Amino acid sequence: MRNAGSHSAPAAEEAAGEHRTTVAERGAFASARCSCGWKGPARRARERARRDAQEHQGS
Repeated sequence: MRNAGSHSAPAAEEAAGEHRTTVAERGAFASARCSCGWKGPARRARERARRDAQEHQGS
């Protein structure tokens, strides 16, 4: 069962234009993720996953 309030925080951050990205590692792969719900592709190169996150933020 999902918590109904779990969707309000990312929506509020997205509305404010704030994107908080992280790089999550799973085994040999890394992928960028954002508080708005966006998720980048799995990459073997962690630097490329970090670049995906920066590009998503518009930097």
